[in-house]
Amino acid sequence: MKKLVIIALALVTLNGFAQKKEHRKMDRNNTSELRQDMNPNDIADLKSKKLTLKLDLTDAQQKKVHKLILAQAETRKAARKANKPAEGEKRERPSKEDMLERQNLRLDAQIEMKREMKTILTAEQYAKFEKMKPREHKKRGKRGENQERKHNKRD
Repeated sequence: MKKLVIIALALVTLNGFAQKKEHRKMDRNNTSELRQDMNPNDIADLKSKKLTLKLDLTDAQQKKVHKLILAQAETRKAARKANKPAEGEKRERPSKEDMLERQNLRLDAQIEMKREMKTILTAEQYAKFEKMKPREHKKRGKRGENQERKHNKRD
């Protein structure tokens, strides 16, 4: 009898863990869909407010940063729309030339963004801004290091 209760308890526990994973996956999908539906003005509002909190921006600086981020969000949305395949068409991988062009455009936009932020922010604020990096880049680096270590251990 005790064994039967332990087995039933283990099955219920495992079932609970499996459902939590599905729930997380669904939340990620919903948030990415919500981001796609956001207009550039909403994106600019959120990002400029986050920067205001982190960098302690003045009202004038906040307005300039908002304008800069708004322009960036509009160009990104236009690029996304241009790269999106039409209905009924199959999504194809871009050619090497297209990828090179996209990366150059993206990097040019990042350089321009840095230059503009340097003119808007004080030296202290700009130093904080430079230290702020997206989490994704840090994770990618760690992931690559871990894979390299595993590969070296096998040899």
